[in-house]
Amino acid sequence: MIKNQIPDIHTHFYSTMVLIRKFEEKIVALSQETGRLPGMQILANGQEAVATGIVSALEPEDVIVSNHRSHGHLIARGANLNFLMAEIMAKGTGVNGGKAGTLHLADPDVNVLMTSTVVGAGPPLAIGSAFAQQYKNSKAITVVFFGDGAAAEGSVHEAMNLAGVWKLPILFVCENNCWAGAQRPEEHCATPNIFLRAKGYNMPGHSVDGNDVEAVYNLSRKLSQHCRSGSGPAFMEALTYRMRGHGEQDRQHYVDPKELAIWAKKCPILRYGKKLLDEGILNTDQIEAIDQEATTRVEAAVTFGDASPYPGPETALTDVFVHPLNT
Repeated sequence: MIKNQIPDIHTHFYSTMVLIRKFEEKIVALSQETGRLPGMQILANGQEAVATGIVSALEPEDVIVSNHRSHGHLIARGANLNFLMAEIMAKGTGVNGGKAGTLHLADPDVNVLMTSTVVGAGPPLAIGSAFAQQYKNSKAITVVFFGDGAAAEGSVHEAMNLAGVWKLPILFVCENNCWAGAQRPEEHCATPNIFLRAKGYNMPGHSVDGNDVEAVYNLSRKLSQHCRSGSGPAFMEALTYRMRGHGEQDRQHYVDPKELAIWAKKCPILRYGKKLLDEGILNTDQIEAIDQEATTRVEAAVTFGDASPYPGPETALTDVFVHPLNT
């Protein structure tokens, strides 16, 4: 949902984060059933405030380029939950016809250009989107998401440099979730403050508590306005935490359980729910109703996916070539 359509921003923030969490919790459950979901499932449990806060600040014409933890970005953008779940199940009714799966999702209907499992692949392609927006004198911007591990890739630095040189309308978002695979930031990153790199590319850089949805939203509005005004790119580092393994096959034996417990108490959903209750914006009945609605929507998406057929062999060459081969 886009901010101009939101009747109650607080309820929207909370509902969106809960929906993302419920959706990914269902994927966890399904992935534990033999043969239920194909491929690798990479989730963003604990990072819901980043997707919700940033995407809620965007306009409908803005473009999103995501990475392998993309479910939250698409859900926050308003992607159809049924088609999204069907795609993860590799069904023909999926948003990409069952060919993308969970790791290469795209949804042109909500301007999600692409996702990629190649670490650092998104920023150079997002540069192309931002260049097109600038070339057309559009007021739209491009937002590209990547992790702290990807921030060390040469492709990301090249993209930031080119964006700075050409003053492109692009917001770089580094979701620093404290883990790059099984590596801590200090093992692969020369600075504890990734956002400071922005200065070297002549763009504003800021960090934010990535588990505070309102703080993320407010900074996103500020930086997207900077990009939209023709002042060039901007950089945001959202400090959060990855609560599950790199993928669902990763049991995180390298993570101290005490550290997980500490971050569990910083859960963006629990934190924001308490804030809304304390401020009288929502009551316990409303909180429970939001939770139940999200559960119902996710279960309906699973039912839709289960009832959907796998793509037929005749679709093998569709969406592969711009001009289909004459067979």
